Amino acid sequence: MKRPNPPRVFVTRQLPGEALARLAVHTSPRVWPEPLPPPPDVLQAEAREAEGLITLLTDRVDEALLAGAPHLRVVSNVAVGHDNIDVGACTARRIAVGNTPGVLTETTADFAFALLMGLARRVAEADAYVRSGQWRTWDPSLLLGPDVHGATLGIVGLGAIGAAVARRARGFGMRLLYVNRQARPELEAELGLTRVDKATLLAQSDVVSLHVPLTPETRHWLGRAELAAMKPGALLVNTARGPVVDQSALVDALESGHLGGAALDVTDPEPLPLDSPLLHLPRVLLAPHIASASHATRGRMASMAVDNLLAALEGRPPPNCVNPEIYQP
Repeated sequence: MKRPNPPRVFVTRQLPGEALARLAVHTSPRVWPEPLPPPPDVLQAEAREAEGLITLLTDRVDEALLAGAPHLRVVSNVAVGHDNIDVGACTARRIAVGNTPGVLTETTADFAFALLMGLARRVAEADAYVRSGQWRTWDPSLLLGPDVHGATLGIVGLGAIGAAVARRARGFGMRLLYVNRQARPELEAELGLTRVDKATLLAQSDVVSLHVPLTPETRHWLGRAELAAMKPGALLVNTARGPVVDQSALVDALESGHLGGAALDVTDPEPLPLDSPLLHLPRVLLAPHIASASHATRGRMASMAVDNLLAALEGRPPPNCVNPEIYQP
């Protein structure tokens, strides 16, 4: 049963599964009904009276918003990443920040490997070729691409998702290189991974797959110099964050033919403007940030976000708290 004066919560988008129904039992939620994110002025107005926010990566929670939200106690992000939230500003105000780690690891790894396979074997190009009526006969030189089995895969960031991609790649007999801030000897032993420096990974990898969070250190991790250092004809897969790659430099590397192709679930900005050169390059496979888009995973993410929010509103640390130090004496 609802409390007499349940806390007011604003949810920035409709969520899959039963999460919103459960939220309504314990709070007084207002849910943005439109398919596009609420405009900043709407988010600011809703936050002014809210005790909790459930946000997506498209919702910017910054100092200006927090300054106008005197009742806010928790921001619960429906995502693993939280680069849309000024966590430091939340911590200074003792506002809990929650995220949804772990739940999307396998689903995201599935999609990263699907992008790798689709790009290498030119699946989208083949589909367009057939649909456009160009297919007239079997041709031994038609839509050739590189083999995946036996190729060298360079994994940038060996967290949970990077490791899950490595497990899939091992089934294809791929040689596995990785760069990571710390060595992962247990995964090296399990999966036959070899830790190398950045220069070695770029020079030797047939495919580079990105799995790092967006931080000041990883912004443009793959810039003009790094793209030039990649193996000629190599493929790039990005399911991390768009700004990890210098997109202008990527376009140049693709147009020059230095890279063999790129598969991008994330771009900078999102969505891509209709005049982006990426939309017109032949060896580019694009997706609208859907690596975690399975029914089960998105439902679990929404449920975890509600769990985080309800815990904070009850004065408990969220099960997945980005800034747990606010609960320390």
